[in-house]
Order: sequence, then structure tokens, then C-alpha cells
Amino acid sequence: MQEKWYLLDTGYHDAATNMAIDEALLQFHAEGIIQPTLRFYGWKNPSLTLGHFQKAEKAINFEAVEKHGCDFVRRLTGGSAVLHDDEITYSIIVSEEHPKIPSSINEAYYVLSKGLLEGYQLLGVNAEFAVPEEEAKRQRSDVCFEQPAIYEMLVDGKKISGNAQTRKNGVLLQHGSIPMSFDLDMLFDLFNYPNEKIKERQKQAFKHKATSINEITKKTHTYDMMRDAFLQGFESALQIQTEKFQLNEDQWKYVEYLVDTKYRTDEWNFKLKKSMRSV
Repeated sequence: MQEKWYLLDTGYHDAATNMAIDEALLQFHAEGIIQPTLRFYGWKNPSLTLGHFQKAEKAINFEAVEKHGCDFVRRLTGGSAVLHDDEITYSIIVSEEHPKIPSSINEAYYVLSKGLLEGYQLLGVNAEFAVPEEEAKRQRSDVCFEQPAIYEMLVDGKKISGNAQTRKNGVLLQHGSIPMSFDLDMLFDLFNYPNEKIKERQKQAFKHKATSINEITKKTHTYDMMRDAFLQGFESALQIQTEKFQLNEDQWKYVEYLVDTKYRTDEWNFKLKKSMRSV
């Protein structure tokens, strides 16, 4: 008998709600209320998510964020900033003590990301794991897709998905961006550069570092196509069966509480102290 996990497809929400749902699922699993959960979701608006430890003012051009009508939120997970636009996003919530989950962060990435590998294969894309050299691991970029992390997906040496992970209250949360296409003009508008020449140079270099499934296959993919393939990929790779699950009224109230008290606040998104809000 294969183990049963919950499957939650929340569709499209704003950035604050999407991040609040992931944290709520982590908390529900820590309390034993829900089983390990695989979630798929989309973004109501183009959304820029900042890594937990990134400095917002240094990296982000907030005039451009407003110009493009982007949502902005800080993630619970680390890593660099990600523009979520034409994509599907997944999250996995599972106990650190689960027999399938290695204690090593890198090994856990490898185990969980096998589902991405199989999902891409089902869509006709020959992806492979990134295993960066030590020098590459030390490099950092404010833009997520400019540098692959260990065990992220590559196609012909170009990054095709981005993942981030955290562990809290004995639970592992991994979520990741699976783009169908990129809007490069919007993406590079959202970050601060010393001048336009450097910005344009970085934009052109990005084309050799990252790609999307639409670009590779020359086909237009939909949310449903992507969800079905990656659901099958994760079920096969993790050797699980999934059971559809919906948040109940009380669980949605907790999500809304997290949205109002955390993910829409300057204290969280800009790492400001409460006393500084009026300054």
C-alpha cells in the first residue's frame, strides 16, 4: 500500500495569501491536523517574492513593482527574489522525521525534487539535476533564476525551475517556481542596477542562464497541464497516492489571520520594527 498524502490545489491567489497558506499548512501538519501535503497554486497578479534574509531596499526597485502592478511579499524560505507570473508553483509540507526525508538539506532537496524531474519528462523535457561547482555555490544573485542551486532543474545547462526550503516546528516546507514563460522586461525592471548598460547586459546574459518550458518545447502550456504532469511526477517519485483536500472554514480563518498580521505588514516584508512604521 502506498502512503496517502493530501493534495491541495488552491488555484490563483494574491502573494500574501499564497505565502500564508504555505505557512498555515506547515503549522497544521506540525499540530497533527493534516497529513503530509502536496499543494499546487498560481498567482492572481505578477508577484515578487523576496527570500527570507534578503534586504528589500537594496535589491528591489519598488517604483517598478508599482508600475507593473506586482504584488510583493517576503517568503518564509530563503534564497533570492523570484518573479511569479506565467507559472505554476508547488509546495510540499512533510515532517522532518518522515522516513522519506533525509536530515541533510541537500539530500532532502534531491529526494523531493525527483518529482520535478519526472514531471518534466512527462511533458517531453529532458531536464537534469544541477550540481554546482563549489565556486558557483559561493556566488549570489538577487535574481533567483540567474544561479542554479544544488539539485534544481537544468535543461541544456539553463535553469528551468527554482526551489526554496525551510524547516520549522519539526516540519519541512519546500516550495518552487515552475515557469511556463518569462517576461524579461518586467523581471529586470524590478531590480536595482548601477546603470542601464549593466541592466541590459545582465538581461542578455540571463537568456543563457535560464529558460522556460514554453521556450524549450515551442508549445504553450496551461496551469492544468502542468499540474497534472507534476502531480503524476511527485506521486511516482515519492511513491505516494494523493487524496484531494480542501481547507475548512476555521483553517481559512487562520490563513486570513496570517495574511493580516504578517504577510501584508511592513514589519515582515521590510523587516521593520513596529515602532518604525510611522517614520
